[in-house]
Amino acid sequence: MSRVAIVGAGWAGLAAAVAATERGHEVTLIEATRTLGGRARTLAVPMPDGSELLLDNGQHIMIGAYLETLALMEKVGIELHAALLRLPLVLRDAQGEGMALPAWPAPWDAAAGILGARGWSWADKLSLLRAAAGWQLARFQCPPQLSVAELTRGVSQRVREQLIEPLCVAALNTPAQRSSAQVFLRVLRDALFGRGYRGWGGSNLLLPKQELGRVFPEAAQAWLAAHGAALRLGQRVHALTRDDAGWRVDGEAFDAVVLATPPADAVRLLQASEVAAADWIACTQGLSYEAIATVYVTGGPRLTLPMLALASGPGAPAQFVFDRSQLGAPAGVLAFVVSASPAGREEIERDVLAQAASLGWQVRPLQTVVEKRATFACLPGLRRPPIAIAPGLWACGDYVDGPHPATLEGAVRAGLAVAERLAP
Repeated sequence: MSRVAIVGAGWAGLAAAVAATERGHEVTLIEATRTLGGRARTLAVPMPDGSELLLDNGQHIMIGAYLETLALMEKVGIELHAALLRLPLVLRDAQGEGMALPAWPAPWDAAAGILGARGWSWADKLSLLRAAAGWQLARFQCPPQLSVAELTRGVSQRVREQLIEPLCVAALNTPAQRSSAQVFLRVLRDALFGRGYRGWGGSNLLLPKQELGRVFPEAAQAWLAAHGAALRLGQRVHALTRDDAGWRVDGEAFDAVVLATPPADAVRLLQASEVAAADWIACTQGLSYEAIATVYVTGGPRLTLPMLALASGPGAPAQFVFDRSQLGAPAGVLAFVVSASPAGREEIERDVLAQAASLGWQVRPLQTVVEKRATFACLPGLRRPPIAIAPGLWACGDYVDGPHPATLEGAVRAGLAVAERLAP
C-alpha cells in the first residue's frame, strides 16, 4: 500500500481518490477551497422573494454513454433514477423543428430520428444518412487535422445549423469551424452507436434533477471518509519536491502525487518544484480555452421539453435553454447556455434577455455565471499533455491526453486511468 496525495477535488480528483482508495492505497485528498466538485459545483442564487435557490455553477448534461461517470456515481451511493431525468436525445427548437430519437436500440434510434426529423426535407435527411453511413464505414476515423465543418461539408445547411453545430458546441464547446472532427466522431460513435449504462441508450440525455455539483461531491466525500481516506479542505498546496523515497507536498512525504488541479495550477506547482517536466509544461501551456456562460432567469414559460435547442447567431448567443421547473426548481426558472462565447458577462446577459424576448418570453435575470476557462479548445490536431509527468507524479483532468472532449466523463476517465497506474 502506498501513500498517495491527490491535489484537487474536482470530478477527476474525486474519481482518482475513490479508485485509489478502493485499490488499497492510503489516500490524502487536498482541496484549496472548501467546496468539492471543481467546475461542477453548487451556487446559492438569490430569488426575487428573498429566498435562495440552489443551482449548479453551470447547466450540466450527461448522456447514457457516460459509462464510467454513472458507475462511479452509483459506487458512492447515488440513486441515478432519483438524481437524473433520462430522456431520448431531443434537439428540437421552440417551434418544434429538429430531430428527436425514439427510445429504441442503437443504431435504429438514430436512423428513425433522422427520418422523422421535423422541418427537414428528404434531401436534408438523406444528406445526413449518407454522411453517417460513411463515418460508420470509416470506423469513425478521419485525418487528425480535419475540422467538424470540413467533415460535414456534404451535409445540408439546415442539418448543419439544427444538428451538427448545436451537437458540436454541446459536446466539444468549440464551434464546428475549428472543432476536431476526430474527437467529434468519437462522441458520435459513443452516443449514437455505442452502448449506454445499464441498458440505457448511449444517446439518452441525462439531466440533473438535483444540484449535481452538490450531489456527487457530497456522496464521494462521505464514501471516502467511510473508507479511510483523509480529506483536507481549504488547504492550498504551495510546494512540491522530489526526494529519494518519492515526493513531498509542502514537506509531507508521499509515495506518489496526483495533480488533479486546473492546468494552470499544475504548471505553477511544477515550475516552482524544479521537476524536469519542460515538455509537459510546454504542452499544457499550449492549450487554449473556451468559455461557457449560464444565464439563469425567472418569469419564463413552461417549455414543451426540459431542454430546447435555440437558433443562435449575432445578438442571440444561447444555443440551448433548460426549463429548470421540470428539474426541481420553481416555476419560471430557465437556464440559457452560451458555449464558446468570447463576450463578457454583461453583454451575454443583455443579448440572452433580448433572445428570450424575440421568442415572446419576458424574463428577468437571476444570475449569470461565466466560466472563462471552462474547457480547452478542442482543435484539430491538438496535442494534449500526457497523464505521466515524472516517476510517481501524475496529472488528471479532462484536459489530459485521451479521446474524449472536456466533459465530466473525460475527467472521470482520467482519474480512473491514474489510479490504475499507481504502484501497488
